Amino acid sequence: MTRPRSEQELRRREERAALEAAGINPYPYAWEVTRRSREVLETFDDARHQPVDGAPAPEPLRVSMAGRIMSKRIMGKAAFFHLQDAQGLIQVYVRRDDFPEGFYEEVFRKLLDIGDIVGIEGFAFRTRMGEISVHAERLELLAKALRPFPVEKEADGKVYNEITDKEFRYRQRYVDLVIHPEVREVFRQRALLVSTIRRFLDDRGYVEVETPVLQPLYGGAAARPFTTHHNALDIDLYLRIADELYLKRLIVGGFEGVYEISKDFRNEGLSRFHNPEFTMLELYVAYRDYRWMMDLVEEMVERVAIALHGTTEVVHGDRTLSFARPWKRIPLLDAIREATGHDLAGRDRDALAGIARSLGLEIDSSMGAGKIIDEIFGTFVEPNLVQPTFITDYPVELSPLAKRHRDRAGLVERFEAIANGKEICNAFSELNDPDDQRARFEEQARLRTAGDEEAMQLDEDYLRALEYGMPPTAGLGVGIDRLAMLMTGQETIRDVILFPLLRPEVERQGDDADVG
Repeated sequence: MTRPRSEQELRRREERAALEAAGINPYPYAWEVTRRSREVLETFDDARHQPVDGAPAPEPLRVSMAGRIMSKRIMGKAAFFHLQDAQGLIQVYVRRDDFPEGFYEEVFRKLLDIGDIVGIEGFAFRTRMGEISVHAERLELLAKALRPFPVEKEADGKVYNEITDKEFRYRQRYVDLVIHPEVREVFRQRALLVSTIRRFLDDRGYVEVETPVLQPLYGGAAARPFTTHHNALDIDLYLRIADELYLKRLIVGGFEGVYEISKDFRNEGLSRFHNPEFTMLELYVAYRDYRWMMDLVEEMVERVAIALHGTTEVVHGDRTLSFARPWKRIPLLDAIREATGHDLAGRDRDALAGIARSLGLEIDSSMGAGKIIDEIFGTFVEPNLVQPTFITDYPVELSPLAKRHRDRAGLVERFEAIANGKEICNAFSELNDPDDQRARFEEQARLRTAGDEEAMQLDEDYLRALEYGMPPTAGLGVGIDRLAMLMTGQETIRDVILFPLLRPEVERQGDDADVG
C-alpha cells in the first residue's frame, strides 16, 4: 500500500510543478564546483579578499559551489542561507537586484526549500557580524527535495522524533549523514583506517588478493553460515565465514605474503559488537610465526591511531587507550587463573564444566572443553582488558587451525588482541601438518554430531593442498568494524557500518516528521 503523502510533501510537489511551468528544470545535469566550504573558510584573507566601502576586493576570491540549503533567513530584498557541502557549512548572501526580475521573489523565496540542492557563483566576503560568507551573483536549482528533512521537537524538556531516533538514522542513513555531519566524519575516518592498513601491508610487499564469497564448503572460523543455491549447477553454496583456507592455499602455491580486506558473513545474532555482514582483514605471511605477528599488529595498529588522531592515545568514552608499543602479553590460562583463582591447565571436560558452574555459568552438553574455557574467559577476563593486550597460548580444542605450541603441551600458538573489553584480532602460527589438521577436523565433526552448530567442516581439498606442503606461516584476522569502533569512539558496530542489517521496516502511520 502506498504511504499517504504529508502536506509538506504535497506542497513541495506543487513547487516542482511551478518551477517546471516557469521553464526551470528542477533536475539539471551538472554544475562546475571550484571551491568547497572549508577551503573558502580557511583561505579567505581580509587584506586581499574583502571588499572595502562597496568597492571590489583587491583580489576577489571567486567561487563556484554546490550543496544543500540547510537554513533560510529572508530580510526583505535580501536573504541569507546556509549551504552544506561535503566539507561543511558556509553562509550565502542573496540580493534581489543581482538576479533576473522575478527570480528572487517568485523562485528563491517561494519555490526553494531547506534540503534543496543548489549551485552558486559569486565571491567571498566577511559580513559586518564577522562571518565569512559568499555573495551569490548566480543561483541555480540542481535538485528539488520532495521530502522534508526532520527537525527536532521539544516537549517536557526532551527532544523527540527521527533526528535522535537511532533506528530511523540507521534505516535512512542518507538522512542521518545530511543532518549529522559528525557521522560523515566517522566514515571518513573509517576509510582512512582501511587505506592506512592497505598502505602498511603494500609497503611490505604483501599481495592483495580476492577469494570466493560463494563457497561449496565453509571454513576458517567457528560460525554458522548463510546458505544459498546455485540453480545452474543445482548445488547449495555458502557465503564465506572467513577467507582463511583459500588464502593459505595461495601460500601453498608460492605466495609469501597475501592479504584480503573483504566482507564475511556469519548467521548469528545482532548485538553492539556483531553484525551478520562484517569486514575482515586476513593476512598470511610465510616463514613467520605468531610471535612475529604480534610485533606486526602492534606496529600496524599504532600506525592507524597516528593516521587518524596524530597520536597513539585514543579517547573512547571516559577512557584513554594507548596503542603505543609494546602491548602487554598474557597467556590465556594465566589470565583466567588471575581473574578466577582456578587453574584450568590439564583439566578434562567434566572438571571444566564443574568449575564453570561453580562460577555461575550455564553449561550444556554440546559444549566441549574449549567452549567452556572460552565462556569462562569471555565472562571473567575479556571485559576487564581495557588497554590493548595480547592473550596468548590457547588450548588445542579452541583452535583447530593453529599449530601446536612448541613448548607447552595441550596448547597452540595463538593470540587475540583485546582492547576496551573486546577482541579486535586473532592470529596463529598456522597448522601445516596435514595429518594433524585432519585429526582436528575429525574432532570438529564429532563436536558437530554432539550439537555444536558452529564446529568446522572437514575440507578435503584444503587437506590435499597441505599435503603438497605449506611453509611455516603466520596468519592474522582483524575485525575492521571493531577496530573502527575503537578508533572513532563509537559504542555500537552499527555506528561504523553505513547500512547495518535491521529487521524489516514497519510502515509508519500518518505523516512524516515536520518540515524544516
